[in-house]
Amino acid sequence: MEILKIDHLGIAVNSIDEGNKFWSDILGLKLEDKETVEEQKVTTAFYPCGDSEVELLESTSPDGPVAKFIEKKGQGFQHVAFRVADIEEALAELEEKGVALIDKKPRRGAGGAQIAFLHPKATGGVLVELCQRD
Repeated sequence: MEILKIDHLGIAVNSIDEGNKFWSDILGLKLEDKETVEEQKVTTAFYPCGDSEVELLESTSPDGPVAKFIEKKGQGFQHVAFRVADIEEALAELEEKGVALIDKKPRRGAGGAQIAFLHPKATGGVLVELCQRD
């Protein structure tokens, strides 16, 4: 598996507009893209920072994964995403090594990326996302 870089840090928020007040208005990061991903019940907003990004995640449904995360843990850091050269190869290698996967096959993420999540029980409690962008 080839990890190319940290692609982004995911931050769960109640409201992207409210989150924007800190990430953009105070820190000066510029909102580059905002997108709703219906399949994941989430609206995302990306703020480039050097060679990576900060992703704000706002749930579009009370039963969405981000809403459940906020209900359980509150707003804040939700996941780290690593960009990989070949996501299917990475998932196969991790499964072979016995790593618990939330997604055994990639799915569509924001910006057309292919994404897959590793189970936090296998990563020391951190939700890890793999993403491939073509």
